[in-house]
Amino acid sequence: MSNAFLSLLADRDWILADGATGTNLFEMGLESGDAPELWNETHPENITKLYQLAVDAGSDLFLTNSFGGNSARLKLHNAGHRARELSRIGAELGRNVADKAGRTVIVAGSVGPTGEIMEPVGSLSHAAAVEIFHEQAQGLKEGGADVLWLETISAPEEYRAAAEAFAMVDLPWVGTMSFDTAGRTMMGVTSKAMVDMVQSLDHKPVAFGANCGTGAADILRTVQGFAAEHPAQAIVSKGNAGIPKYVDGHICYDGTPDLMADYAVMARDSGAKIIGGCCGTRPTHLTKMREALETRPRGAAPSLDEIVTKIGSFTSENDGTGADADAPTRTRRGRRRG
Repeated sequence: MSNAFLSLLADRDWILADGATGTNLFEMGLESGDAPELWNETHPENITKLYQLAVDAGSDLFLTNSFGGNSARLKLHNAGHRARELSRIGAELGRNVADKAGRTVIVAGSVGPTGEIMEPVGSLSHAAAVEIFHEQAQGLKEGGADVLWLETISAPEEYRAAAEAFAMVDLPWVGTMSFDTAGRTMMGVTSKAMVDMVQSLDHKPVAFGANCGTGAADILRTVQGFAAEHPAQAIVSKGNAGIPKYVDGHICYDGTPDLMADYAVMARDSGAKIIGGCCGTRPTHLTKMREALETRPRGAAPSLDEIVTKIGSFTSENDGTGADADAPTRTRRGRRRG
């Protein structure tokens, strides 16, 4: 398969992804509770600006504004029937930005969780989930995405459904999960369990990893958990810009650009090849991350103590994989990325 993303993955030692979607769109006027995907049609200039900010900051890859663009999520805004169309428009806007960049820039078609619980715990069937993911993936491909990018997944059943759906679309794919509950996803998946799941898929991603979660320190520990299993695929680390805090009624992230620069290098040295930011990550963070990756030599994987010293404390005592690590309570998920 001739594909710009696969070529970049083969040729580069590391790839800088983008930062937050929600954080940056809220600063442009998006209101809490609104569907960002509707902005692909109503505010295309802002979505184009979102993509361009990432490119100008040095990102080699940016995600489309389609995280909640599946029919299950859009039906909450009476737009479930427009999933394919809105995803296509979001990718088309991204294609226009990438093609004018003057260098190779990858358009990654963002696919988020359905927001539903799958059978047997919930009511969403495997077949229905596959159909939901396939519809959105088709729209992203039609809009010009280079790669499908599944993100912020908690349940292995949903990850498997997306893998099956993506097998019907002639594009490579990447899939990340969110490890936000004492080193596990909300549905109890550990870093080791994710590696095992990825290797068991008939249609495997070309890269996998973690995004969002809690702080930047925690995701580094998870990345090291992936690397310890020696997977065949590239590893992704897309961590939040520090720890979320409420300030004057708003969620803010305390990670400075310098902290995220340290995080980027530590992620690379821990085994990640695709490195970016999630919630709270702005262009100023990305610029520092790019500079650090370009100028700081590769080193050994940092120890946990070194991570704490430079990035900050972990939010849990362990990474969820130890024999004494209790599995989290399973609850409904559906947090928005960025």
